Amino acid sequence: MSGQPPNGNTIALRRILYAMLLGVVVYGAFAVWHGLDRLGSALAHFHWWTFAAACSLALANYGVRWLKWEFYLSRLAIRGVRRIDSLLTFLSGFVLTVTPGKVGEVFKSIVLFETYGVPVARTAPIVVAERVTDVIGIVVLIVAGSVGLSGGLIWAALGTAAVLVLLGVVGSRRLSLALIARLERLPGVFRRIGPKLRDAYESLATMVRPSNLVVPALLSVGAWSLECAALWVILRGLGEQTALGLATFFYATSTLAGALVPVPGGLGITETSLQGQMQRLGHVSAVASTAAMILVRLATLWFAVLIGFVALSILRQLYPRLLSVSGSRPSTALAPTAD
Repeated sequence: MSGQPPNGNTIALRRILYAMLLGVVVYGAFAVWHGLDRLGSALAHFHWWTFAAACSLALANYGVRWLKWEFYLSRLAIRGVRRIDSLLTFLSGFVLTVTPGKVGEVFKSIVLFETYGVPVARTAPIVVAERVTDVIGIVVLIVAGSVGLSGGLIWAALGTAAVLVLLGVVGSRRLSLALIARLERLPGVFRRIGPKLRDAYESLATMVRPSNLVVPALLSVGAWSLECAALWVILRGLGEQTALGLATFFYATSTLAGALVPVPGGLGITETSLQGQMQRLGHVSAVASTAAMILVRLATLWFAVLIGFVALSILRQLYPRLLSVSGSRPSTALAPTAD
C-alpha cells in the first residue's frame, strides 16, 4: 500500500458509487414490492421509443439550463470562455448531481478555475442562483399543474417560502454581512472561509437582483417542463392516458420534495412521492406507476450523471492536466491541447 490518503477524485467516485448502490436498492425494493413478474410484463409491452423520447427531452432540459449558466457568466462579466468549453464545463457538473441538494455541481466552478483561472468564489454562487431559479420554475409548474387538485398548493407554498427567505437574506446586505461576520468569529475553518464568503456574496447578490431573476426563472420553467413532459411520454408508452397537466404536477412536486430533503439526488424521497401520486391522484396502477417512476428517473437523473461523465472525459482530453492529483494546483489556467 502507498499509504497516501485518497484524493478528491477518488472520494467523489466513491460517493457516486454509494448513490448508485442506494438507487439500485430503492428501485429493487419497489420492483420486489409490486412483483417482478408483473413489472416484467408491463415492460414487455412498453413502447421503448418513448424512453428515447424522454431522454431527448431531458437532454433538451440540460441545453436550456446551460443557457442560464451562460446568462450568469455574462452578468458576472466572465469573458473569454469558449462556448464548447462552457457547455462541457456545465455538463460536467452533472457528475456530482447525486450529491445532497446537488451542491456537488459547484464542481463546474473548480473546472472553470483550472481551465480559465476564474476564481471559484466568483462562480460558485451561480449554483445557488441556479437552484433558486429552478425552485421558482418548479413552483410555477406545480401551480399550473395543480389546477383542480387539492394539496398541490402546499408544496408550492413551501417552495415559495424557501425562495422568499433566501432572497430576503441575500437581498439584505446588512443581514448577509452580519451573518458572515459572525461566522468569521467562530474558530477553525469558519474564520478562514470568511473572506471567501464575502467575495461569494458579492457575486450572489448580483445574480439575485430582480433584473437578473426574470430571464433565468423563465428558462427554468421551460427546462423543467421538458422533464415533466418526459414523464408524460413514458406513461403513454405504458398505455396510460394521464393528462400532461397531471404528469407535470406529479413530476414537479416530487422534484421539489427531493430537493428539500438533503439526501443524494433526492433518492427515495422523489421516487416515493412520484410513485405514490401517480397511484393516488392519477389512478395509475401500482405496476405501471413503478415502471414509470424507474424509467423516468433513468431518463433524467442517471442519464444526467452519464452525460456528466462524457463531458468530463472530453474536457480531460482537451485539458490533460485537468483535476491532476500531482503536486500543487497550477497558478495559471491550463492550456487546451491543439485541435
